[in-house]
Amino acid sequence: MDTRLSEAQMMIQDSAREVSLLELSTRAHDTDSMGMFPWEAFRALGDAEFTGVLLPKEYGGSDADLLSFVLVVEELAKGCANTALVYATHVAAARGIQQGGSPELKQEILPLLASGKRLAAWAATEPNSGSNVTAVETTAKLDGDSYAVNGSKIFITSAEEAHYYVTAVRTGPGAAGVSALLIDKEAEGLDTGRRFLRLGMNGTSSGELLFNNCQVKKRNLLGTEGGYAPLGMSMAGVAMLGVSAIALGLSQASLDLCLKYGQERKIGGQPLGNYQGVQFLVSEMSVAVEAMRSLVYWSALKQQEAAPGLPIAAYQAKLFSTETALKVIDKAIQLHGGTGYTRELPLERYYRDARGLTLHFTPTEPLKEVMGKALMGLLP
Repeated sequence: MDTRLSEAQMMIQDSAREVSLLELSTRAHDTDSMGMFPWEAFRALGDAEFTGVLLPKEYGGSDADLLSFVLVVEELAKGCANTALVYATHVAAARGIQQGGSPELKQEILPLLASGKRLAAWAATEPNSGSNVTAVETTAKLDGDSYAVNGSKIFITSAEEAHYYVTAVRTGPGAAGVSALLIDKEAEGLDTGRRFLRLGMNGTSSGELLFNNCQVKKRNLLGTEGGYAPLGMSMAGVAMLGVSAIALGLSQASLDLCLKYGQERKIGGQPLGNYQGVQFLVSEMSVAVEAMRSLVYWSALKQQEAAPGLPIAAYQAKLFSTETALKVIDKAIQLHGGTGYTRELPLERYYRDARGLTLHFTPTEPLKEVMGKALMGLLP
């Protein structure tokens, strides 16, 4: 499969790199240390026409492919991983609305998401079911032309700030009883709960959603009742690729710092890079980064062509890139010595942000379980 970039893709990559450098990297430290939600950075992405990257042009989107999306996220992550995660979640949720919403709902909502004037989030994880959506306990009971939603969600990216939530709810028994509702932030009976202070990604407003007889119009059902699975898998394909691209971006940024440091830092009257141990480290890091890039880009192309269903290629990219990123960034900290362990450099932030990527959307262990069953034909 040819992973060479087209001229259009290289233009998107260059544009994302510029936005990341000018709008994201200058705010990344405060976003992390002060737990500030990256609104200004997100609006800059809207101005650059990235917020509708996968949406059709009829809704104001760019109608780009998944590899273009990956290229954007990779560059954004180099500047600010918090913004990159908020953005990737927004794009994934928009994909769900595009594929499951009625024509009227899509015409109302998608142009707002494409322009960056509104922010979308994905609400699936719960306290008692984790990322296993088939076991969600949040219920939605139809009464007339509205659903009454009761339950809670946890660890939701952009919980306090999003305007719309693509929400997994139970409308019937078993795995076939899970549906998707688009819930407006202003819906009666919806509140936000705790906002979590975490090891990293503290600018993403990870928190709780609380539904107390929350009223949601029937027109906000995405797909059919019991039809969450195909929408969820489609969104997961986008989200997993997004997380993979963040891991890649953080790893490349770490390697870039090491190469610069090896050339400029003098130890014993000679550049640090002259020492064999340093050469070993950057060699190992470069191989890991290029392996990540090859798999992530290939997975985006593979997923673009894949039939509806479990996004195996995106799962593979997520598993490898998130685990490998921790090893790469750890080597970068080691190479920089004591300075690498301080907040004088962004490496410690890269590591903290990367650590969360093994948990986001689906943690490593259940991801392996689902992949293994799928590869051996054991999924129901």
